[in-house]
Amino acid sequence: MRSALLIGLTVVAATVAGPAHADGMRCGSRLVRDGDARAEVRAFCGEPADVQTRTILRRPTYTVGGRIFYSGDGLIEIPVETWTYNFGPNKLMRRVRFIDGIVEEVETLGYGYNDPQRGSYAGR
Repeated sequence: MRSALLIGLTVVAATVAGPAHADGMRCGSRLVRDGDARAEVRAFCGEPADVQTRTILRRPTYTVGGRIFYSGDGLIEIPVETWTYNFGPNKLMRRVRFIDGIVEEVETLGYGYNDPQRGSYAGR
C-alpha cells in the first residue's frame, strides 16, 4: 500500500514538475507553431523586439519519403535566428527559434515591458 502511494506521488510530481514548452504563439487570430516559415511569422506577428543570429554546424541531410538521411561526413553551417516578441507588460513574451528559416521552437518567457523607443510595446 505504501509503495503504491509513493509511486503515485512520484508520477504526479514528475508530471507537474516537467518543463513547460509552448507549441505555438497566437498573433491576432493566427497561430504560429513549429514548421512555419520566417516570412509567415513576420506577416502574422510583425517585427520582433529583438533578433539574435548565429550559426550551427550540422551534417548535410536529404529527405526521401519522409525519412531523413545523412549525406557525407562534412559539416555545413546552418543559420539560427532567435526572435523575441514583447507583447507589453500585461502579456507574456515569446521567444521563437528559427533553424534555416523554419520555426523550431516557441518558448514562453516572463511578462513583457513598456518600450519607450517603439511606442508602448513591440510585436503587436
